[in-house]
Amino acid sequence: MRGSILLLLVFFAVSAVAQDLDFPDFRNKRDNFAKVSEKDIRADVASFALAGVDESIGKAPLPSLPVLDVGPNFVKYGNDNITVFIKSGIFLPSKHKLMMQEGHLLRIDGKPYYGGVIGQPPHTTIESITVVVGKDTVAVPPTAYFDLYDPKFSFRENGETRSRNGVFLSNDKHTFYIYLLNIDNKGAEYTFVIRDKQYLRRIVDWGFLN
Repeated sequence: MRGSILLLLVFFAVSAVAQDLDFPDFRNKRDNFAKVSEKDIRADVASFALAGVDESIGKAPLPSLPVLDVGPNFVKYGNDNITVFIKSGIFLPSKHKLMMQEGHLLRIDGKPYYGGVIGQPPHTTIESITVVVGKDTVAVPPTAYFDLYDPKFSFRENGETRSRNGVFLSNDKHTFYIYLLNIDNKGAEYTFVIRDKQYLRRIVDWGFLN
């Protein structure tokens, strides 16, 4: 009897996986770490991003900005020259066009989406990323993060509030990296590259955790 139940459980689990595989995955890999061709950026990001862990051996950690404040829906980093403030918002399905197939979410507003549970609507958005270098505000366009969802700014460990994110400073003194990591749902990480007071590019990876 016990063996029959186990066989049924295995059957249903395999069937569920097979059903998930029937749905198309529109997520584009052009922004993946594996696609980064700039050697300096690739070497820097490998020192802190999980997607670059295979290339991190022998690399010293980059200096980082201290956390000035953190809460459930925001985090702020800064030093005497750089301030980074990231804020999340609530994802409201009624304000978006959701492309569904048999109850499985495929696209949001006609675009693939990253973060959260694949096939389900996300819970939160990245509402804004504010960067100030010296007296200059660096414009990080909404197109850099409009399709990135469910950022996680902090977690509790041993009674203390901690964060897996960071702002890392390149040794070239021209570049820094805003890094967001959420280890839920097989993992998602977002990196925004700022160079010489300009937004340069983003790096997006997912599904690297079991």
